[in-house]
Amino acid sequence: MQPCHDVLMSSTPIQYEFDERPEIGESMPVAPGVFWLRMHLPFSLSHINLWLLEDDDGWTVVDTGVNVDECRAIWRKTFSSRMQDLPLRRVLVTHLHPDHIGCAGWLCDQFDAPLWMTRDEYLLARILVADTGRSTPEEGDRFYKAAGFQPEHMDFYHKIFGMFGKFVSEPPESYHRIKDGEIIGIGNNEWEVIVGKGHSPEHACLYCEDLNFLISGDQLLPTISSNVSVFPTEPEADPLADWLGSLAALKNRVPEDVLVLPAHGKPFRGAHRRLDALITEHQDGLDKLEALCTEPKRAVDAFPALFKSRIDHKNMIMATGEAIAHLNYLQNVERMKVERDANGVDWYCSKN
Repeated sequence: MQPCHDVLMSSTPIQYEFDERPEIGESMPVAPGVFWLRMHLPFSLSHINLWLLEDDDGWTVVDTGVNVDECRAIWRKTFSSRMQDLPLRRVLVTHLHPDHIGCAGWLCDQFDAPLWMTRDEYLLARILVADTGRSTPEEGDRFYKAAGFQPEHMDFYHKIFGMFGKFVSEPPESYHRIKDGEIIGIGNNEWEVIVGKGHSPEHACLYCEDLNFLISGDQLLPTISSNVSVFPTEPEADPLADWLGSLAALKNRVPEDVLVLPAHGKPFRGAHRRLDALITEHQDGLDKLEALCTEPKRAVDAFPALFKSRIDHKNMIMATGEAIAHLNYLQNVERMKVERDANGVDWYCSKN
């Protein structure tokens, strides 16, 4: 499971709320009882935004950073300074990717706090932690061979498989389930859970009507589109349909002038315009992919239609998963067909 994102820049007219941002390891207030904390990431994305919410005589934290010494040290410092060693009431995680859930198990253990997540995210996180150290399954090899991986790409897949647990502390054995539409009282505010799908199975955003804030996780980012991928565990999945549907639904549930508190980038306003741009971006990618496949192509041949950035071994798995997501979508709307050759490689061809 990759925490990375497809780097596609957008010129969507959004308005950033703050001229300043906290330094890595520091926090700053964005409203009474709401604080913005930034941590470094050892991935292609350089940072993650975490949110500290005053919760009566304690705190709720939203997302946690990766489970490395630097992030744990920042949490210790933050608890003793900004949070004044008050109790941690809950650790609320938007979704299972390592930059969001990484320190959650450690925080829950260190501060005797419950973990709050949606069911699908919690259960899949437990499965992926259990995969740590395992060798690649036959299904995975078959999946990437069908996509067109060469031996050097397969070697890299074998090398990184099961790395999830390297950046994720083991989640607690029990958790508190949150659901779409649920209202969570945190301090003086109420936050509505808005679930999105596609980037991850059951991603939770938090919307506060009184503050007009949306803690969006990776569901809505200001300048990049979150990775939407198919994985070997469900090769026929259609996460792009889920993603596009979730973007349209989110537009109906939050106002245009909501202040979006994203996991990456700076807080901004202009949510509806940004959501429209993300939908258009993927629709354009689908059209380009259909045009590219007038002659049969493998999944790894689809990259020029979808990505502006260079694809190498470091982002090959992410790019392949995203390409297959778009190809599966086109198959399901009957704009694409696929045939597997005698060598086990899938070839995609447009129907029109």
